[in-house]
Amino acid sequence: MSASLYEIVELANGDVVLQRADEEGEPLLCIRFSTESLSLMRDGKFDVAKAMIEAGMEAAGDLADAEEEVDLSDVAETDVDAGLYNKRTLH
Repeated sequence: MSASLYEIVELANGDVVLQRADEEGEPLLCIRFSTESLSLMRDGKFDVAKAMIEAGMEAAGDLADAEEEVDLSDVAETDVDAGLYNKRTLH
């Protein structure tokens, strides 16, 4: 499997996107800052966007690791079939 190279780019409309460097098409992630938040960040727009992307990638990795560690042996099969068992809870 070949590794993809990603880039963080600012679009003409001011959105910051994460996209594959070697492909055309829709960005993987789009961040749009409000005018108010831009005035608070001043020149830190890309630093904040990069931190948000890194945190999101870390969280996605943690979720993927947790999915692999789920052991359904303690969960009754009828609970899984009935949809009573949920692997993730978002708050």
